[in-house]
Amino acid sequence: MKNYLRKLGWPALILAILSIVIYACSKNESAGPEKIPEGKQKVSLMLTDDPGLFDKVMIDIRKVEVLIDTCTRNNDDDDDDDDWDDRDRCGWWEDWRDRDHDRDCDVWDSLGIRPGVYDMLQLRNGVDTSLATGVIRKGRIHKIRITLGSENSLVKDGVTYPLRSVNGQVKIIVKVRHNEWDEVTPDNLQLWLDFDVQRSIIRVSNGRFILKPYIHVWTVRQTGSVSGKVLPADAQSVITVYNTADSLYALPGRSGDWKVRGLKPGTYSVFVNAGNGYADTTITGVKVERAKDTRLPAITLRK
Repeated sequence: MKNYLRKLGWPALILAILSIVIYACSKNESAGPEKIPEGKQKVSLMLTDDPGLFDKVMIDIRKVEVLIDTCTRNNDDDDDDDDWDDRDRCGWWEDWRDRDHDRDCDVWDSLGIRPGVYDMLQLRNGVDTSLATGVIRKGRIHKIRITLGSENSLVKDGVTYPLRSVNGQVKIIVKVRHNEWDEVTPDNLQLWLDFDVQRSIIRVSNGRFILKPYIHVWTVRQTGSVSGKVLPADAQSVITVYNTADSLYALPGRSGDWKVRGLKPGTYSVFVNAGNGYADTTITGVKVERAKDTRLPAITLRK
């Protein structure tokens, strides 16, 4: 190599060095933070699951949009969203149809997604997937609109059942507050959508189920998590993490590991509802801190 460069002479050697420097600089620039155009913001939605007692829950997601108030650019401004709680978050499109067109500033913008059928029960114990992302107009985001397809179903005890929505509606509206987003940067926002299977599926008769979605929104930086391990696996435990304000669920995996995320800071109890003759157990005084995981000691159940 040295002999080859010597034969080229100094001019060629200088050009070779400059080429290497230019390549290194361009590589560093491409690895830097993504540049978001003026007047735009990037939005990323992650999908996860708060499980239920089914083998599979298949949800057909076709489109995701966000409602942007393009007249409001400062996310710190006060608004009237603070007087509703999580029970008011999720509704079918018909409930919000008239209200969404009252203001000229409100604009729906689409996010890029991978349309298809998602098995919600694969997204548990700390697992999530990217649902939608996109660079959209700048402004405060008030609502998320999810359009469902017709291929919704669930599997229970090995039998597949169709999952029908209330009154045949196919659009879900999720309300979000302006202060609930994780800011990677001021123009790069992230949010997690937790599909609560236990609350979203209603059994109306033998072999007939209705989908009435309940979606809990949270961010990694503003909430905490609790995790642990429950043995043996044949206890088929159901974990409930709860306090006076809320309750979330987990189904341990084959190794017994479980995790509940999206918990507001505070003190919780963990109830292990065991089956197959094993005794239930409860752990109290579990402290949850913002942006941290509280790992509990392994629990071994006894008959």
